Amino acid sequence: MGSGPSFPIVPMTRDKIILITGANSGLGYEIAKWSAMMGATVILACRSESKTREAIAKMNQEFQAEKSKETSQLPENTTLALEFMHLDLASFESVTNFCEAFKKSGRKLHVLFCNAGLGWIPFQITADGLEMLLQVNYLSHFVMIAKLLGVMQQSGPDCRILLMSSIMHKRGTFDLKTINYSGPPNDFSSMNYYGRSKLYQIMQAAAMGRRISGSNVTINSIHPGVVDTQFYRDWDTGIRKCLLCCMQFSGMARSSFQGAKCSIDLTVNPKHAGMNGLYWVDCKIVTPSSVARNKQKQEELWETTIGFIRPYLKEEELKRINGEIK
Repeated sequence: MGSGPSFPIVPMTRDKIILITGANSGLGYEIAKWSAMMGATVILACRSESKTREAIAKMNQEFQAEKSKETSQLPENTTLALEFMHLDLASFESVTNFCEAFKKSGRKLHVLFCNAGLGWIPFQITADGLEMLLQVNYLSHFVMIAKLLGVMQQSGPDCRILLMSSIMHKRGTFDLKTINYSGPPNDFSSMNYYGRSKLYQIMQAAAMGRRISGSNVTINSIHPGVVDTQFYRDWDTGIRKCLLCCMQFSGMARSSFQGAKCSIDLTVNPKHAGMNGLYWVDCKIVTPSSVARNKQKQEELWETTIGFIRPYLKEEELKRINGEIK
């Protein structure tokens, strides 16, 4: 697992509800495991039930191993409070069904961590007619936030929305005319459109942060560093794979645990209460690209985004996401 935690062990009770997308592997796995090991109930929102069940079993094994250490400060729970819920971010219908099921449970929601995402994939179109990276990495999470914001606003003080962004936002072009790629598949730049999706998340955190300022909910984005996860292991042979090997050899590529430290800290650490609309790297507030900071562009992106997702939102959800209801 590497060196020990650089985040505090914050004892939590099981009525603390944390929801993490893509939590059965990589960064999401570590965020889910450590949040649950501190006592919270963690919902793993993923596509594959079998992979998630396997991940839950492994987390419980690692929990027992961690508890056996003399330095352990973990609560005296015997098992972790981990739950699977099916979610396919490539489908707005799945996102809507997921959110409705969660709301019907009557539970509160204290942390919504939008972690899941795709990397440098070939051009694909979702069943909703959108470019895959745009929908999975950005729009579907936006819909989730809009639909669950009302629950969070009624869940008590210090509720947090966290977005897993990337330094690759600097490689993303801001061009709303081509936000939903429709050109020849062979001309599709996966690196550029991945960067765009990460850019949108930082801009969303800033724009939404302004809208919900003064409420009990905050939103922030995070760059985890270059992490040796399935994201990179899925690269094809050639220059990209050689680049990963070089990063691993030089120590530049972090383990999932190392890459997740900042995210875990922002999930559980009380000292971050009230921090809103910011971009974080290594648990420090960092200045993103000039495009990401441009308020006019943030507002243009916001209006374009609402145009895509309006059919999937209720009027009250639109008002909440726009800060008209707090």
